[in-house]
This record gives sequence, structure tokens and C-alpha cells, in this order.
Amino acid sequence: MKNFKSKIGLAILFGSITFSSCSKFEEINIDPLKANETQVKIEYFFNNSLTGAQQDPNIAERIFVLDWKTAGRQHMTNGLALGTVNDDWSKEYYRYSAEWIKNASKGIQIANNEIKAGSAKDYTNNVLQISRIWRAYLISELTDNFGPVPIDYAEGVNPEYKSVKDVYYYIFDELKDAISKIDANVKIPEEVLKFDRAYGFKYESWIKYANSMRMRLAMRLSEVDAAKAKAEFEAAAATNKYITTAADNFTVAEKTGWDPLSGVMSREWNAQTLSATLNNLYIGLGGIKSDQLVGADLKSSIKDENYIGKRYANHFTTQTNDPSAGYWLDGLPNKIDPRAYKAFYIPGDLSNSNYSLYPSWTDDAKTQEEVLVSGSNEIKVNTKYTWNAFSLGDWGAKGTNNRLRSTLVGKVPALSQQFRASTSSRIFFASWESYFLLAEASVRGWSTGTTAQQAYENGVKASFDYWGVGSFVSNYLNSENYNRVGTSVKFTHTTEPGDNHNMNYIDGYTNAPGTVSIKYPVNTLYKNGTVRNDLLTKIITQKFIANLPWLPLESWNDQRRLGLPFFENPAIENALPNLPDLNTGNMMTSSIKFFPQRLNYPSSFREASPEKYQQAVSLLGNADKVLTPLWWAKQK
Repeated sequence: MKNFKSKIGLAILFGSITFSSCSKFEEINIDPLKANETQVKIEYFFNNSLTGAQQDPNIAERIFVLDWKTAGRQHMTNGLALGTVNDDWSKEYYRYSAEWIKNASKGIQIANNEIKAGSAKDYTNNVLQISRIWRAYLISELTDNFGPVPIDYAEGVNPEYKSVKDVYYYIFDELKDAISKIDANVKIPEEVLKFDRAYGFKYESWIKYANSMRMRLAMRLSEVDAAKAKAEFEAAAATNKYITTAADNFTVAEKTGWDPLSGVMSREWNAQTLSATLNNLYIGLGGIKSDQLVGADLKSSIKDENYIGKRYANHFTTQTNDPSAGYWLDGLPNKIDPRAYKAFYIPGDLSNSNYSLYPSWTDDAKTQEEVLVSGSNEIKVNTKYTWNAFSLGDWGAKGTNNRLRSTLVGKVPALSQQFRASTSSRIFFASWESYFLLAEASVRGWSTGTTAQQAYENGVKASFDYWGVGSFVSNYLNSENYNRVGTSVKFTHTTEPGDNHNMNYIDGYTNAPGTVSIKYPVNTLYKNGTVRNDLLTKIITQKFIANLPWLPLESWNDQRRLGLPFFENPAIENALPNLPDLNTGNMMTSSIKFFPQRLNYPSSFREASPEKYQQAVSLLGNADKVLTPLWWAKQK
């Protein structure tokens, strides 16, 4: 035992292990590296892995918020969206991930040794299989960020890096084998259940999660390995044991503080304002009028359906394919997806219980007046009860002249307080995702046991129920209204919107009215830009909206895999050094060279293990750059 304890006390891959402390339960604080012989149990290692992966504020702000939510366009921040990778953040995430995976692996190793020695508890095998399912997720998360990663994290082994394809094939085998070895007849003691914050070691729940994961990961291969994707997906779907209800969802409760259970989006200084991508998807989608969604005091701010806003030509960039670029909506949209007002607060709507007053040390959130500056002239803009989202990118002199853009808090919609107060439950997998995966599989002609339309509508309903807007879902599902990118909700409505539509505006400087032809953007990443309203576009649009704000990595994954939904190009008033292929001559088209594809390997890995680093880069198949696509991602 002394030798065992000295081994696991050694520094591990990419850094030393740090463990969470969780005051909710009496024994849950036990650090397995300091446990005595009677305390080294698989459930302790599993708990430390699962709890740690909730992400403490150090890593959550950097990876979940500033990398995943940025790349997945769940809010407006430049950073990774402009191809900028922060090496320090990647170092931390690589180190943390190694800790989470190592913890799960060590528990699995201990359990296997006990089983071989005949000293295992009756329930040990089942916790071992659940640990394998959880570890499979962790490895998938790591490979979806960086590319080639190890699959062997056994103690004392210097792991070999594997290609993304090999990692995925390994994960499929792990999930299938782990499910098959769970013995539902074995009861886990009551005192052990508390070590599983997600499901309390409920076998049926973990099996459903594993099968939903199989469907998610199988679909990831749909563009590069269709036969494998189809086979794995159909096998998982055929079990009829996957996440289909809110009760099945994989969630972990958050709390206030600075430990791993603190809310992943809770840091006050992260504005998390509405992105142009989301705004263009929201506006008009579903045909639900704002006057059904807002209080009486806001109704006078609702604008006509064909009004796009005030045009400030000297203050708002137009060097982008964002169809809303150049305009400021001085009110609320006439029609909007009803989830929008739940996910983001309306500036100045202080009576809303989910209005965020962050950051608490300023009055920015309460201040709805700002000025646009142009030389000695100042133009006052009142942002109260308005709804806008800024294009990301470099606005050049126009950005310098636009104070609104530099003081976003309280001026544009931002993330609802319910997600920032650390009182929610983080979602790792929800029923709506299963349904949207089934819908996509059905569109591809795979056997799913349902129809594409039924699965699609079930996914929308599950999302509406989550947001508490289920009373609107029937009218929403029958809507043929187009959003700003030319997509409607009704599944059987696949009529294309045309190339443009006329809208009214007001000149912000002269107050003169005008009419402008607004073009629907051309998404050349998907079917060469020939469609905007086909079945797959509808499915991924709804999946993207439903996954806000808990699953930004999946939103980024879908965009990398399919080029859906439409992501506007960053504004390019000035050249963007990390997106050298984007210029004013091609800004109206889409290219994978305009969007981040992965995180670079951290310098700590390159410097500590040059041979393994070269192995990983060789398996990546191209340079260790942010614009190098992963194996399963869209390649052209």
C-alpha cells in the first residue's frame, strides 16, 4: 500500500492533481490521494472526476465562457472567434482535463484490481462501468477541442496519442461494452449514491446517457465516415434507451462560490451579450409577436415588422455579411422566438426578476443612455427597451466613434441572471438534443424508429418546456415566417425566401425615412449557399437555439461539422491578422478559413514532451493551428 500511495502521489500528465472540496456531504470531501487503505474506493475517484469537470471559475471563465461560448457564437466576444487562441488558457484546460480523466482512470484501475483479487464490493463493477461511460465523455470533450489525444491514462504509462478517428472508435467500443456489463440486479448502498451528483448511480439513467452520447458522437462522423456513423447511431437508437424526458437529462446542480460547483457563467465581469448570430436566428422566427411576450410598459416600444432600425453609417460597420449590420433597432422586434426574452434581458427592463445588474460595482446595467461620438458632434442614443446585437470583428474608425460598442452592459441584451446566479443546474445532455439527433438521422435516411418531423417537433417542445413558453409552441411550429437568415420553423415549409426583402429604416443623422433591400445571407459552407430553408437547416437552427447556454461546445461542433447554422463573418474594416484569408473582396461568402476549427496544443505540452507533441501533430495531419480542421469537421 505504501508503494501504491507513493505512485499516485506523483505528478501526473501536464501538471499536479487538484481536487474539489464539496461541503454538501460528509464524506464527499475525501481526497483519494490522501485516503487510507479502507477509503481508496472507486466512488471517491469518480466523484472527484465528475465534480472537477463542472469547472471551477478559473477554467470555466477561460474555456466554457471565453472559448466555447465565443466560438459557438452564444455571445458577442472577439477572441477565439477571430482566430486568437490564448496559450495560458489552453495550458490550464489541458492540465485540468488530464486531472479529470486521470481521476476516473485511477478509480477504474482500482476497481479492476479489486475484482481480480476477489476483494471488490458487489456494486464495484457497476460503478466501474459508469466511470467508463463518464471517462468516454471526458475524452470526447478533449479531442473535440484539440484533436489527437491519448486514450490510455493508466497509472505509470506515458500515453500514446491517437488520431481523432481512433479516439472516436475507441469511445464507441467503451460505451457499448460498459453498458453491456452493468448488472441492474445489484443494488448500490444508500451511502454511496451521494458520490454521483448527476444521477445518483441510477443504472437506467447512465445507460440512457451512454446511448445518447453514442448518437451524438456517431452524428459527428456523418460527413467523413458515413457508414460507421450510420451503424453506430442506428444501434444506439434501436435500444430505445436514450434521453427523452427532462427527468432523464444529465445535469449537475451549481452553487455560489469559487469551487468546481460554482456556476460556469457566474463571473460578473463577463458581459455575455447577445451575439449577432443568435439575433439573426431569433428575429421573426416562429411568428410570435412581442406584444404577447413582454409587459404592458414595454409594448409601446415594439416596432413594425418591416422596420430594421436607424442607420448610422459613420458608427456601425457594414464590412460583413451580417444582414442586420449598419442598423440600430430603437425598440423591440415585432416578432421573435419567445425563448429570446427568457435567455437575454431587455436593456432597462429592471422589473424583470432575471435582469442582471452585473457587474455589481458599476451602474452600467442601470444606465440606458449613451452617446455616439463623431468629432465634436455627439448623438445621444437611449437604449431602454431596445434589442440589438453587434457584429464582432474590427470596426476600425467606426468602432472608435461608437461608445455603445465599448459599453455593452445595459445597452444591449445580455445573459439572464438565472444562469449567472449559480442557482441553476448545468446541463451536459438534454432530451431536446436526442430528438434533434433523431431528426437529422431520419433526414439522412437512417433507421431511427421515428420520423424526422416528429423528432424535430418533440425537440422544439422539449426546449419550449425548459424555458416555460410551452403555450406558444403550437403556433410556433406552424409558422412560415422567415428569420433574418431566411429560415422558418414549420417542418413542411421548405419554400426558399428569395434573395432579399425590402425594409424601412430611418437615417440616424437626419431622421429621414427610407427603404432598403436587405439581402438574406448566402451560407456557402452549406450546399454552396443554394438553400436557406431545407430540413437540415431547420433542425440545426433549432438545436443551436435549444443548446443555449449550456452546450456551447456542441454548437461549435455542429458549425464545424456542417457549416450550420449561419455564422456571419467578422467585420473587417481593418484586416484581421489571425484570419488572413478574410478580406473585403470575399466577405459576403463563407469559408472554414474564417472560423476557428480547434485549440492549439499548449506550449507546456510542446516543451515538456517534444516527441509526443510531434506524434500528435502528425496525427492531426496539418499544422498545429487554430484554422486546421479536425478529422470529422467540414474540410472545404
